[in-house]
Formats: sequence, structure tokens, C-alpha cells
Amino acid sequence: MPYVVTRSCCADASCVLACPVNCIHPAPGEPGFGQTEMLYVDPRTCVDCGACTSACPVDALKPHTALTEAELPFLALNRAYYEAHPHEDRTPMVVVPPQRRIPAGELRVAVVGAGPAGLFAADELLRHPGVTVTVHDRLPTPYGLARAGVAPDHQDTKRVARLFRDIESQPGFSYRLHTEIGRDLSHEDLVRDFHAVVYAVGAATDRRLGIDGEDLPGSASATDFVAWYNGHPDHGADRYALDGERAVVIGNGNVALDVARILTADPDALARTDISDRALAALRAGRVREVVVLGRRGPAEAAFTLPELLALAALDNVDVLVEGRPEDLVLPEDLPEDAGPKAAVLAGLAARTPVPGRRRIVLRFHTRPTRILGDDRVTGLAVEGTGPRAAEGADTIGASLVLRAIGYRARPVPGLPWDAGTGTVPHDRGRVAPGVYVTGWIKRGPSGFIGTNRSCARETVSTLLDDLDAGLLTAPAGDAPVGGGHPDAVGLDGWRAIDERERAEGRRQGRPRVKLVDGDELIAAARTGGRSRRAARLLPGRSSAGSTPGDGTAPA
Repeated sequence: MPYVVTRSCCADASCVLACPVNCIHPAPGEPGFGQTEMLYVDPRTCVDCGACTSACPVDALKPHTALTEAELPFLALNRAYYEAHPHEDRTPMVVVPPQRRIPAGELRVAVVGAGPAGLFAADELLRHPGVTVTVHDRLPTPYGLARAGVAPDHQDTKRVARLFRDIESQPGFSYRLHTEIGRDLSHEDLVRDFHAVVYAVGAATDRRLGIDGEDLPGSASATDFVAWYNGHPDHGADRYALDGERAVVIGNGNVALDVARILTADPDALARTDISDRALAALRAGRVREVVVLGRRGPAEAAFTLPELLALAALDNVDVLVEGRPEDLVLPEDLPEDAGPKAAVLAGLAARTPVPGRRRIVLRFHTRPTRILGDDRVTGLAVEGTGPRAAEGADTIGASLVLRAIGYRARPVPGLPWDAGTGTVPHDRGRVAPGVYVTGWIKRGPSGFIGTNRSCARETVSTLLDDLDAGLLTAPAGDAPVGGGHPDAVGLDGWRAIDERERAEGRRQGRPRVKLVDGDELIAAARTGGRSRRAARLLPGRSSAGSTPGDGTAPA
């Protein structure tokens, strides 16, 4: 097999478009696209051209001769997909939407949310001449969970930022960062100033357990914990109880595995990443030696992806174990397609013998939390068995830190309808009403991968342009947006200044970047960059025509 997908890729289909022989599936329009954990290369038809590696924004594709020992299982995974899905009678199904003819005058669109969903929406819009897009975000930095949610030891996934930089460099793109809708601008301001508004605000909060003790010090959201170690400015001053030897993570999705991995990682290895310096110092001083990851159901229902489980199983110097009896890993006959390989990996972990002195991650299934223990701080967790472990009854796990990782949840968006049951905005193919649209998690719920937002955005943008063609969009009140002129708004130049400062300090320390985590420091960096770039554009002999949109400190 010449090339292999080696992990949960971004699945944005860039490699599918680049492949000249249609050997990467599932492709957009095919069953499973957006739902499978990764894309797969067909070993029978790959011609070893390498076009996919150039297109992949996260470096997920490798020639089979370059695989590490930990990546060898992906060779079988790619092959097994085509044994179940031959694709022999299929022709490429990737459809590039034709360019629309925009009527006289520009189509001006506001996008709210600068994460992957918002940037993919901007990209889809800017494929059509005559469109300008202003992307808003309440933070002074863009990229959402790609910046503040991807674990720092997954630097390959964070390379998707290269794709985002290409998007924000397009003519017609501008930022209005550090601008909160509802504080600095209202929904009505956006409707007045733009032909259309696309909300891509994601799911910023977490689900709660609803058990006693959940608000004790030492009990926290994994969502907040991830934001803390990734340097999110809202969480720079957070503190976590790392003084005990055991932590418990409730939930067994990819976020739970990320948290367990970071808590048991070698701080010297983390020091070579873009982890927050404050978090790194706390982890160095911490005493956590074991992380127990609890799943209420069995391995067949585990939410973590197979690539993430394989990466966890391949960790050096950390024991990854499965607690329980062999019957706890028995799978029902009606299995999801990926459950069998997961069970095989878990069975291998269950057979491992712990190495004395190592830190460890313990996966425990069929266990439900009933109460978080402690008086003035967390001392443990009361649990009970479910399924095959129900007969074991109640149990107690001692711990100083309990993190819930049971899913993200969105907040209602002021001015938009809300479905409290699904945590989404009701819509029709992305349309809330003519001129108001949604994409990403606020549209479909917290599911999918980074690249899933590409096809989601494509549907929403197609609906928006259909409404434009039908004459359903209202022209803006003025020639340019007038709201949001507060002095600390950050444009593209300001973000570039923050980015360069972080990367420059990273180069000095031998790291990808050193993140600024203080809000005031971020704004100061943006102001400096905005001033220097404006001065450069005004030097004698230089024209401001064609300069990069956004001036760094004022609304772009």
C-alpha cells in the first residue's frame, strides 16, 4: 500500500479532490462521509503519486514505508475498509459548486464565530466573485477549538491552521475579533449592516452530571480543563487539584482520552509543544500518577475513535490498562462497524501487565458515577456497576480531581429560535430565516470532525445563495458596516501580529509557539502589530491599494 491515512484526519476532503485516481473514500456525497472516523486510501488503486500529502492540511497521510511502529495498525485499517466497501462501481462523487453570478454590487456577509465552522463558511462564500465576508469573534484570536481544543501533543492536527491562514488571506476577507455579539454589537446591527448573517458559534459549554458534589472544589468540566492547558484567555487563571495521585475522568470520548493523556504525560515532552506555560508549571508540580477513565456503557458504545485508542495504546512510559473481567469486554452481536477492531485493541490492553513505577491510564467500563465525595474539596467518587458489573454494587474510587467529559453543549443565541432538546438552532438546510443562517455545531449539534464543517458550511452557503437568487435578502442600510467601532476590536493585521509574536517566542524556545494567555497582553500585541502595518502601508512610494483587509485595531 503506497499511502496510508494514519489517524483521525480532518476529513475536509482536500485529499479526495487532489487524488487523480479516486482512491480516497468515503468522499463527499458517498454514504458515511462526515460520519466515519477517518478517510481511507484504497491500496489497490493508489498510484503512489503523493498528491494527497500536499493537499492534507494536517499531515495525516504517509507512504507505508515511513510508518512508525505505532502507526502500523493503520495499514490494516485502511485495507479493511475496502474489504467492506470495495467502491469498484463508483465514480468520483465530489461536486465543486459552480460559481454564482452575484448581482450588481457586493454580497456582504457577516459570519459570527472564527472557528473551523466559521472559516469554512467564509471560504465557501469567497469562492464566488463579488462576495465580502467579515468574521466576528468575541476572542482576540481566531480558530476556535482548533486553537483551544486540540491537545498540545497533537501538533499534526493543529497544522490545519495553515489552511485557515490561506482562507483569511483571500481578497474580500476581514476579521472583527474581540467583538462580542450582544455586548459590542447586536444581532440587529448585523442584520442592518449585512445582506446575510451566518452564525457559527459552536458549543461552548459542557453537559453536567446532575449528581451530588458536582460543585465541590476539585470537580470540574473537562471542557474548561482543556481550555486551561491550551491557553484560552478565559481560563488562564484557573486552578486544578493536581496534588493527589489519582484523577477520574467521567466519559470515554476523545476529549476524555486527551485529558487522561495530558495528565500522565512527561512534562518535558509537553514543554516542546504549545501548551500554556501556566498549565505546564502546574503539571510539573502535580502528583497525579493514575487517571481512571469511566464509561457508563461497554466498549461497543465507547465514544472515542479507533485512531485515538490506537494512539493511546502506543504511548511510551505510560501503562494503558483495561480494568475488569473478560466478560466485561464481550460485545453484542449487532455491532457498529468499528466496534470489533476497538474490542481487539481493548482486549490487548486488558491482557497487559502493569510496569511498577509507571504512570497509568485505566479504562473502566460499565460504571456509573452516583456522587462526588468530600466536604470542602473532592476526596473521591461513589460509583455503581452497570451491565455485566451491576452485581458488583456500589464502589468508591479515591481521587482529588474529577473531570466530567460527557459532551459539549451550545448556548441559546440571542435573537434566534432555540431547541433546548437538541441544543441547536432550528433551521432548514442552514436557513433560520432569509438573511439569517447557521453552520457547525450550533446547526447540527456537537458531532463530527474538523473537516465535517466543510460540507456543513457548503450546504448553508448554497442555501444562502439560493435565497440571494430568489431576491429574499435585504440590502444593507449603508455602504459599509458602521457598528462595532470600539477601540479594542482586532482586525486581520492585529491577529497576524499576535500570531507572529507567539511564533517568534516559540522559535526562541524550540516550540511551535508560546501562547499569550492574558487578554490585555493579547490586545497590546494586536495594537502594536496594527500600528506597524499601517505605518508600512503609508511609507512614501508604497500604495495602500491591495493591502491586506483589516487594520489590526479598528473594525475591518
